[in-house]
Amino acid sequence: MSDRTGRAGARPWMTDLVGAGLCFGLSSPVAVVTAYYHRSPAAWYLGGLALACLPLLVRSRWPFPVVAATLAADVAQLALLAFPGPSPAATGVALYTVAVRTERRTAWRIGAGATAVLLAVSVIRRPGPDNLWQYLAVLAGMGLAVASGDAVRSGRRLLAAAVERADRAERTREAEACRRVTEERLRIARELHDVVAHHITLVNAQAGVAHHLMRSDPDHAYQALERIRDTSRTALDELRTTVGLLRHGESPDAPREPAPGLAGLDALLASFRHSGLDVTLERTGDPAEPASITGLAAYRIVQEALTNTRKHAGPVAARVRLDYRTGVLHLTVEDDGRAGGGAQPGPGAGTGHGMIGMAERAKAAGGTLTAGPRPGGGFRLHAELPLHTGRKG
Repeated sequence: MSDRTGRAGARPWMTDLVGAGLCFGLSSPVAVVTAYYHRSPAAWYLGGLALACLPLLVRSRWPFPVVAATLAADVAQLALLAFPGPSPAATGVALYTVAVRTERRTAWRIGAGATAVLLAVSVIRRPGPDNLWQYLAVLAGMGLAVASGDAVRSGRRLLAAAVERADRAERTREAEACRRVTEERLRIARELHDVVAHHITLVNAQAGVAHHLMRSDPDHAYQALERIRDTSRTALDELRTTVGLLRHGESPDAPREPAPGLAGLDALLASFRHSGLDVTLERTGDPAEPASITGLAAYRIVQEALTNTRKHAGPVAARVRLDYRTGVLHLTVEDDGRAGGGAQPGPGAGTGHGMIGMAERAKAAGGTLTAGPRPGGGFRLHAELPLHTGRKG
């Protein structure tokens, strides 16, 4: 870890060293030619160039002081040696660094100030229209340095923004995948709870009947055993269908949704009647074929509500009412309950997963569910479910 950090810290120094070397190397031929043109010792010009490039060794750490240092060196050469050729190159590199590391407005202000100083010294030291090209070269060079640095800075910001968006999109996809997995687990958990709780409750009630009648009425006891067999077979079929949801990826033909719907409501109520629960069904309004998710939700809500009644209130009277209105199915399940308060499980009587599951089913279908004790005893559950696939709100 320390080795990696050390190498990362050495990179700016390497970049600064390479930049200073390139600046001196590329400007040296021009310095030698200029010295020859002015019949002056080339060592003076190369020495001045080296002095101007020396601050570039720390330009990454102190970009603003480096601009001032290189500008001072270039101004000194222009004033003392009349060296307008390559000497401003060091200032150009320093301005490029400032433009890369600061905001656009700051970079252009510093660049404009440095350019104005260089032009002023050049005009004072070598006035005349013959040197116009030198003035324009200084102006173009400084402007190009700042513009290049600004372009690099903007490109880096765009790249960083693109990388950030890609990372955010990846995190969002992962979160969405986790959310869908959680929803799928909850959906399967609801199916398993409804299937197991319902059928085990019926098997338990029918086994009690068979045990009670085994000696006094063997024929009725035998019928109760037959119902246990049928209930167990139905439970296995529904469990097989539910487990098929887990294997959808392996078997594309596996059903995505369990089969039960309102068409099987009569058979469901008959199974409860055989277990000793006096349950009646009432349909009002204009019966319409609901969406599959609504039919499944209504079936499971009735199943779970009557299972709770049979489990917590015993063999009491229960009523199921389906009221078909315009676009909405009003489903009501209520029972007479016991004197103590009906089918709602008390403390320690249940986990509450059944009520949670019914509320989640109603919400998934786009409806609502309310439940609570009846004033005269017993328990009442009411759900409003849309008959079509569109969801409320």
